[in-house]
Amino acid sequence: QVQLAEFGGGSVQAGGSLRLSCASSGYTFENYCMAWFRQAPGKEREGIAAIESDGTTTYADSVRGRFTISQDSAKNTLYLQMSSLEREDSAMYYCAAEPAPNGLHTPLDQNEYKYWGQGTQVTVSS
Repeated sequence: QVQLAEFGGGSVQAGGSLRLSCASSGYTFENYCMAWFRQAPGKEREGIAAIESDGTTTYADSVRGRFTISQDSAKNTLYLQMSSLEREDSAMYYCAAEPAPNGLHTPLDQNEYKYWGQGTQVTVSS
């Protein structure tokens, strides 16, 4: 059974950095596409970063250049390094996984993903 659990959320001042982790079990990263999504109150869930099994990464315009997605296959852990945080980055952050040995057509589309974590809250204050 695939399980995902996010860690590392918290409160940070604008301009600061934070690293989120997503520990997974029940599968290996091989042949999976992994992604980070976020949802702020009153807004739709937004895909912000994805990494495919071949290492290809995709970023939303809103975070490109500030956030970096990576994974440690040996630890079955996905990461999101967030820098230059802005108040607009405040949201619940979720990791997601989907078996996709050949990649996904739209890796930032939440409808592509079957498995989800419970989320971790990130709050950025000015």
